[in-house]
Amino acid sequence: MLKLEARAQPSKLMSLASPVLALVLTAIIAALLFVALGKDPVKGLAIFFIEPWSNLRQISEVLLKATPLIVIALGLAVCYRSNVWNIGAEGQYLLGVLGGGGVALWLTTQGIVLPKIASVPLVLLGGVLGGMAWAALVALLRDKFNASEILCSLMLVYVAQQLVNYMVFGPWKDPKAFGFPQTKNFDASTWLPNLLGGTRLHIGFIAALVLVAVMWVFMFRIYRGYQLQVGGLAPAAARYAGFSASTSLWTALMISGGLAGLAGGMEAIGTIRQITPHISAGLGFTAIIVCFVGRLHPVGIVFAGLLLSMMIIGGELGQSRLGLPNALTGVFQGLLLVLLLACDTLINFRIRVRSALAAA
Repeated sequence: MLKLEARAQPSKLMSLASPVLALVLTAIIAALLFVALGKDPVKGLAIFFIEPWSNLRQISEVLLKATPLIVIALGLAVCYRSNVWNIGAEGQYLLGVLGGGGVALWLTTQGIVLPKIASVPLVLLGGVLGGMAWAALVALLRDKFNASEILCSLMLVYVAQQLVNYMVFGPWKDPKAFGFPQTKNFDASTWLPNLLGGTRLHIGFIAALVLVAVMWVFMFRIYRGYQLQVGGLAPAAARYAGFSASTSLWTALMISGGLAGLAGGMEAIGTIRQITPHISAGLGFTAIIVCFVGRLHPVGIVFAGLLLSMMIIGGELGQSRLGLPNALTGVFQGLLLVLLLACDTLINFRIRVRSALAAA
């Protein structure tokens, strides 16, 4: 018989091994799902975990998909370490798309051609401000009315999606798009420069890595970051030290919303270069998984972002090559998160085996 026994102190080894164990278990369950679907499990696993790294073009797509996931997850890590449960990064991302894409569309329709060194930062600033404005609504409701930031941020996602739909079906709809709900293609002067010729990878990936370093310094080397983490881990100690809970709330949500909006702005002018109703595909929700698989640490988020991006690319390849259902990628992502939470139990508990006689 098995018994969970509390450890004297948390296991550092299991803290590092838990994500790996969760990934292995996810792969095992994935193989069983492939068998249930009548597919070759070896080929299915190869498509999900090997094919995305098979050539330069595939690798560039993995890095491209990972870019917004990393940027959004960095902001969420600040929130979660501060005990602020922002679940609505998807909505803040969409407002970043509207903010940044709106600036790019205005420059395009007005015929204003600026050098990239001026137009790109201007567009990204619009994205950041859009994301921060949407997060500010959550902060206001929590700070002034003590509303749950979980529910408020989540419900605002659907409002944000309807705003996107309204703009692309209405005022921003391209009259030459044959009835399709989309804006005009943005002028080339607003596009993010490509990083690798012949691929879609843009310099946003380099910006994401720079942000990883910046957020590591902020979280672990700056006094304000220390305040946020103390407020999250020990609210009573934070109040005793004179740290303002309201300031921490606003700081965490503004950082998270701004980074989600930045990711939206980069996606608008870096990948799609126009606004459509399906510009997100749930990136804000996937970033939550990235955040926890990465252990709320900037460096861990990079590896987790690459892992989840690989699964997204693998899911797309599985649809075209094996006829796998589109929902399977979401199933694997959910499995990974649930199994990670289960494996995290081993950080604070160890499994003991005892005989049936002793149990009796």
